[in-house]
Amino acid sequence: MSSIKLFIITLLSVFLLNCGDTSGSKKNNFSIETNVKNNTIALGETLNLTLKNSKNLTINSVTYKLSDRIVNPSSVLENINLGKQIVTAVVKYDDTSEEITSTITVLNNEAPKIYDYKIINEYPHDITSYTQGLEFHNGILYESTGQYGESKLRKLDYKSAEVLKNVNLANQYFGEGLTILKNNIYQLTWQEQIGFVYNVETFEKTSSFKYGKSKEGWGLCNDGKAIYKSDGTEDIWTLNATTLAEESYIQVYTNNGKIPSLNELEWINGKIYANIYQRNGVVIVNPENGAVEGVLDFSALKEKVKQHPGLDVLNGIAYNPETKTIFVTGKRWDKLFEVEVFIK
Repeated sequence: MSSIKLFIITLLSVFLLNCGDTSGSKKNNFSIETNVKNNTIALGETLNLTLKNSKNLTINSVTYKLSDRIVNPSSVLENINLGKQIVTAVVKYDDTSEEITSTITVLNNEAPKIYDYKIINEYPHDITSYTQGLEFHNGILYESTGQYGESKLRKLDYKSAEVLKNVNLANQYFGEGLTILKNNIYQLTWQEQIGFVYNVETFEKTSSFKYGKSKEGWGLCNDGKAIYKSDGTEDIWTLNATTLAEESYIQVYTNNGKIPSLNELEWINGKIYANIYQRNGVVIVNPENGAVEGVLDFSALKEKVKQHPGLDVLNGIAYNPETKTIFVTGKRWDKLFEVEVFIK
């Protein structure tokens, strides 16, 4: 068995769903029954909903919703986000109404495509940098690093690793991902529930922002309009680019189950490339519904860098629009790899 196939099997089997954990809730008068087996259903399949009337009450009307969208009792699942979704039945009877909910899990209907890569160039990278975020802006590489007492924001000449600008974070902050939008650098911290905003030219800190419902700060990217944020789970949050408020989120799922531990993010040609923490791999995510459309195994790159006691996992994805290539590195790696990615 090839190393890539082994990686894919490991990736897609470790995070299989616990199929019995979302059986739904019941009320005294009514409950929702579905045709869903093991509490999971795939895109393109038909969801059938019926109402169990335990007390034989006279029902005037029933309205079904799937994640706040009205649906028919029999509906083909299309244009819906993946992951755990709430099914609601609003039942009107006599002079009252009752709302009942249940939970189902929606999976993708296709297995992820397997991608491969070839190394185009290797460049030096600061072996002391605990890389958390990586992004190009106008041909210059920007990097955010972590660890308490070591976290920093840097502007780099990627070919030589020369530090062009540097800002150290205060010792109480553990730096995480970054992204650049409209001349602002946005940098996360890990568990401190705060992010920082800098002027991209001067590195002056201009403001900060608090997190919302997301648990922690891990990775950031943007599509030119909105900012996307990972929090170490399977969730990717959409932030308003002006207020930085969390407006919505997608759940990242394959045809088998969720992909947690999402870390560094990069927006590349309409997709979100997300590093999986401690897996040395990347998933390619559809930002519209959370479907994993591709998988990349970068684990072999770790063997090509200097082996030392502080060496850690792959983390750092940056797309350079000038070269149309992807740059990857890791935590305390001494190399930055430029690669071309293609379907295997």
